[in-house]
Amino acid sequence: MKGNFNFNNTSIRSVLSCVDSGAEDPYKFFTWTITYGTISPIGVPQQGILINGQFPGPTVDVVTNDNILVNVINQIDEPILITWSGIEQRKNSWQDGVLGTNCPIPPNSNYTYKFQAKDQIGTYTYFLSTAMHRAAGGFGGLNIHQRSDLRQSLDDGKTLPSPNALLINGSPSLSSFSGLQGKTYMFKVSNVGFTSSISFTIQGHKMKLVEVEGAHTLQNNYDTLDIHVGQSLAVLVTFDQPPRDYYIVASTRFVKPVRTATAILRYTGSNTPVSGPLPPGPPYEMHGSMVQARTIRMNLTANAARPNPQGSFHYGNITTTATLVLANSPVVINGKRRYAINGASYMSPPTPLSSSPTTSTSPASSPPDTLPTQPVNNASAFVATSVVPVLLHDFYEIVFQNNEKTIQTWHLDGYHFWVVGYGSGQWTPGMRSRYNLLDAIPRRTVQVYRNSWSAILVSLDNKGMWNLRSDLWERQYLGQQFYLKIWNSEKSFQTEYDIPPNALLCGKAVGRQN
Repeated sequence: MKGNFNFNNTSIRSVLSCVDSGAEDPYKFFTWTITYGTISPIGVPQQGILINGQFPGPTVDVVTNDNILVNVINQIDEPILITWSGIEQRKNSWQDGVLGTNCPIPPNSNYTYKFQAKDQIGTYTYFLSTAMHRAAGGFGGLNIHQRSDLRQSLDDGKTLPSPNALLINGSPSLSSFSGLQGKTYMFKVSNVGFTSSISFTIQGHKMKLVEVEGAHTLQNNYDTLDIHVGQSLAVLVTFDQPPRDYYIVASTRFVKPVRTATAILRYTGSNTPVSGPLPPGPPYEMHGSMVQARTIRMNLTANAARPNPQGSFHYGNITTTATLVLANSPVVINGKRRYAINGASYMSPPTPLSSSPTTSTSPASSPPDTLPTQPVNNASAFVATSVVPVLLHDFYEIVFQNNEKTIQTWHLDGYHFWVVGYGSGQWTPGMRSRYNLLDAIPRRTVQVYRNSWSAILVSLDNKGMWNLRSDLWERQYLGQQFYLKIWNSEKSFQTEYDIPPNALLCGKAVGRQN
């Protein structure tokens, strides 16, 4: 059995899914109709966004290297885009589904996304990236499974297993997950909330962490795990306790009052309901969470795909090209509250950056709104279409400096990056001596604790215009984002695909040839 949990900070959900095997590089076709409908995430009916009539949207279960085609039909009265959170669109930022790279799908129109889930085994999500549509229910789960080595299994004298269970379809009214005593089950957990980190625990059971956003981890056991906004992971849970019902608990972290959602872990045949108080969560302080984060490391002996390019998992031996220090901050610009990075608050242009005539030739042709590479005085904050131009294959150190009293999370589209360090206070170059340069975990989304910093290393080997943003959606919406323009002068399918022939053109790009 595999269980998927998606949290929006108020309720626990599961997503229907199954595991199967297929031919070499098969094609998977999906048609999604986006509509308004009534949802009741906390028991109060309200208008929300449905995907094929479902909330959350349908879970996508595919196998690594599958070619995925999703025809999205927009039947709401606002333009939309869908982004695939955590999926590295290799050479293919045209499918990224954010306003800096794609024109939105107008009402009563459709668009077909085409991408390949290549060597990205793991647990991810998708969601509507425009306006606040994600908050209205436009999200769902995306699982990429490992292809079975069928020939090796047969050579070893093993029989080929059939799918052992369905993942359970999400519904606020569905609250139990059943299994047999002595068996081990995988639970895939995603935090698709907007503001709060989550602590996840299963009463009386250890959770063996095995995967974080596509990376195989050292298989440490945990009583509770923190999952920050935008992050996903997978754990193995063995049903090794007396057969009865146990609590599954998700609680918000670092905020008061604490919000809690519960479900039931049920041993097959159990007639004993849950009882007693809920399992206690971790303490409010952040130090323990930071210590836990440092224990999540890459399993260097696991038989799994490595981050691209080949060999760059020896990241500690690569000389960095440059350092970006990014400080988030609330600002007031023209009398309105916004959020900024190094004093620049992002505003989407009428023409997506990837198809704009002013950004299609070289780094020098990027808009004049180049993001400052170091923190600046917030008093001089400004609205900008912020771009950082870099060369293909540059190797960057990026430091996220959080001088606020709330935890932050940051996401980089199109990439894995190595989370090499966390620390309190102000980052300085001397902090590099604390970096983990051997087995840091590759992630797509990194947390930054309050009044603290987090450091990542990233090989910028994926050409295109890629969004780096806050995963706290209010902050993203109000400007805490920018774009990395990964560029070289070579025109080759080896580095980037051409703009799709069915691409929607808007702004200054209307009428241009592909």
